[in-house]
Amino acid sequence: MNKGELINSVAKDSGLTKADSTRAVDAVLNSITTCLQKGDRVTLPGFGTFSTSKRAARTGRNPQTGKEIKIKARTVAKFKAGKNLADAVN
Repeated sequence: MNKGELINSVAKDSGLTKADSTRAVDAVLNSITTCLQKGDRVTLPGFGTFSTSKRAARTGRNPQTGKEIKIKARTVAKFKAGKNLADAVN
């Protein structure tokens, strides 16, 4: 499912117009992104938790040449599925 299909699904399930559904989906995604940028966690009980994690700088290897390269430290986004979501998928 892509973003357009998600918007259509939200519109159908909620009775909102597609324009309202687009604004709602965008607002949720923007809110999650903003919280993660601040270093906060976003917990949706039963669905899952969005969080960030620091990844240390490390040395990698270019697979084509075998030459060592330095990979910078960075912050990555993580998602851990909640029990209800995990049970629904299995």
